[in-house]
Amino acid sequence: MASTVSLGKEPLLEDGIPPAKKPRKLLPSLKTKKPRELVLVIGTGISAAVAPQVPALKSWKGLIQALLDAAVDFDLLEEEESKWFQKCLREDKNLVHVAHDLIQKLSPRTSNARSTFFKDCLYEVFDDLESKMEDSGKQLLQSVLHLMENGALVLTTNFDNLLELYAAHQGKHLESLDLTDEKKVLEWAQEKRKLCVLHIHGVYTNPSGIVLHPAGYQNVLRNTEVMREIQKLYEKKSFLFLGCGWTVDDTTFQALFLEAVKHKSDLEHFMLVRRGDVGEFKKLRENMLDKGIKVISYGDEYSDLPEYFERLTSEIATRGRTGVPREDQQLNGPEELKANNTEATRQEPGGGSPPSFSSCDRIEPPQLSSSCPNTLRLESRADDQNGEF
Repeated sequence: MASTVSLGKEPLLEDGIPPAKKPRKLLPSLKTKKPRELVLVIGTGISAAVAPQVPALKSWKGLIQALLDAAVDFDLLEEEESKWFQKCLREDKNLVHVAHDLIQKLSPRTSNARSTFFKDCLYEVFDDLESKMEDSGKQLLQSVLHLMENGALVLTTNFDNLLELYAAHQGKHLESLDLTDEKKVLEWAQEKRKLCVLHIHGVYTNPSGIVLHPAGYQNVLRNTEVMREIQKLYEKKSFLFLGCGWTVDDTTFQALFLEAVKHKSDLEHFMLVRRGDVGEFKKLRENMLDKGIKVISYGDEYSDLPEYFERLTSEIATRGRTGVPREDQQLNGPEELKANNTEATRQEPGGGSPPSFSSCDRIEPPQLSSSCPNTLRLESRADDQNGEF
C-alpha cells in the first residue's frame, strides 16, 4: 500500500497525487425512495452547470441582460432607451418592472407574443444550446432522464429546454409543458402523461406561456382544478430539489405548492446543496423542515454533484426495479429488522443488509422571505447569479 506524506493541509501519496475522495453517504430516507415516488425540481443551478457559458441560464438578471443585448443587436431600442435599461440593471432596480417594460417595448400594439420581436429575442438568447453543454452537465441530465424513464416526474423553473435537447440526442422524446396547456398539465399531474417536463415559468419555445411579470403569472394560475391536482403531488410524493437555492421562495412555486398545502412539516421532501457554514446550515435546515424539506449536502464543491447524483440515481432506480423494502419497513425494531433480513436472505442469495445512516453536512443557504401570492418576485432568481446549488 502506498504511504502518504503531508504537505500543507491536504495529505498526498508518495507520488504526489492526492488520495481519492471518500464518497459521501446517501441519506437512507432518500435512497430508499422509488422513482415513481419522486418529483424532481430542476432549478437555475442545473442549467448553469450544464451550459455555464450562457449567462441567461444563471439568473433572472442574466436573462434580462441577454434579452436587452438581443434587442440592441436587432435595433429594437433607441439609444436612450437602451441606456435607461442598462442603468436599471446596474442599480438592481425592481426586475419585475424592468422585465415588464422591456417586454412592452418588444411587443408594441399587441399582446400576442408570437407576433412580436420578443419571440425573436428569446430565440436569439437560447440559440444553439445543445452545442454549449459540458460533459459534467450531461452527466446530470442523464441521471435525471434515467429517473424519468423509471417513473419520476420532473418540473422546472427554467425557461430553457436543455433536458429535452439532451434526451433527443439520446433518441428519446420529452414533451415540454407550460401552465397555459391546462389539459396536458392536468394529465401530467394525474400521471396519465409520461416523459414530460413541466416548465412552471414557461419555456422559450412557447413565448406566450412565458411568465416574466405579474400579469402573466396571474393568467396561468386561474384553473383551480389543475392547481389542486398539482398541489396533491406535494402531499403524496417526495420532491427532490436540484440546483434550487431560491425555488421555495419563488412566488409561482409558493402559489402552487406551499400556500395551499396543510401540515407541510409532516411531509418528506429533499434538497441537495453544496456544503457551507455550520451556523447557516442550521438556520436553513430549521427553515426547510417547516416546509417538509430535508437539506442534504452532496459535497464541498459544485463539481461533486454529478457523481453524487449519479450514485443516488443508480440506487433509487435499482431499488425501484427490485422492490427493495422501504426504510420504514426495515427499521421498525430489532425483531422486525431481523425478520426482514431473514426473509430477504431466503429470497436472494447473499441476503441483504439494512441501509446505514449518515449525518448531513453543512451547506450554503438561501435567505428566505415572505412573498405576496399576487406578484412575481424575479429578484428571487436574481440572487442565484452564480448558479449556486
